[in-house]
Amino acid sequence: MSIHIGAPDGAVAETVLLPGDPLRAQFVAENYLEDVTQYNAVRGMLGFTGTYQGVPVSVQGSGMGMPSLAIYATELITAYHAKRLIRIGSCGSIQESLHLRDIVLAMAASTDSAMNRMRFHGMDYAATAGWNLFRTAVDVLESKGLPFLAGNILSSDTFYNDDPDLWKVWQTHGVLAIEMETNQLYTLAARYGVEALTFLTVSDSLVTGEEMSSAARQSSFHDMVESALTVAHRLGAGPAGK
Repeated sequence: MSIHIGAPDGAVAETVLLPGDPLRAQFVAENYLEDVTQYNAVRGMLGFTGTYQGVPVSVQGSGMGMPSLAIYATELITAYHAKRLIRIGSCGSIQESLHLRDIVLAMAASTDSAMNRMRFHGMDYAATAGWNLFRTAVDVLESKGLPFLAGNILSSDTFYNDDPDLWKVWQTHGVLAIEMETNQLYTLAARYGVEALTFLTVSDSLVTGEEMSSAARQSSFHDMVESALTVAHRLGAGPAGK
C-alpha cells in the first residue's frame, strides 16, 4: 500500500492504462476487462485490475496535470512494480495535418513546465517513449487501419494561457498537439527503468477551432482504448504482482 493508492501487494498488473479521469478508468474496467477488481478509491482516484483476452491489465485514474500524474506513476512503479504505463487521453491539435478523431502517438514530449528543470538542475531533458511499446503501437494502429500521426507533443502546465497564440511557437517547430501529462510520464519511466507510451485522441483543434461532440469523443475513445489494450495483449504482460 502506498500513500495515494490503497491497494494490497499483487493487486496491480504489470501493464497499467492511465486515463486522467477516474470515471474513464471505471468505464474501461467495466466495458473492456473481465474478472475486474477495484483496488483503489483513495481521493476518488479509481483503480481496477482485470484481464483483457486473458492478459492481466490495470487501469488507474491519474488526474490532470504533471504533478498529479507523477504521483500515481511513481507509486505504481515503486510500490506496485508496474512495468508498462500507457496513457490514454485527449489533446488539442496544433497542426493542419492532424484532424479531429485522429490518434497521436507521442514519440517525445516537450514541456513548458519547470519540473524537469528542477530535476536536472536547470538543464534540458528529452523525454521519449519506450521503443518496444511504441513499435508495437504503430503495428497495432496500422493493422486496424486507424489514422494516426507520431511525433513530438507539448505537455503544458497551463490549460488557460494569457497568450492565446503561444502555441504557434511550438507549431512552427513541428509539435503535433498539446496535453498536460506525458513529459513527466516519460521522465519517470526512464528514471525507474520501465516503459511508457501515450496514446492521444484529437478532441479539438487550435488551428481551426473545431471541437468534437460528446458522442464523437466517446466513439474515438473506444478506438484508442482498444488499440492500447491490443498493445498490452501483444506484449503478453505478466500476472499481477509478478
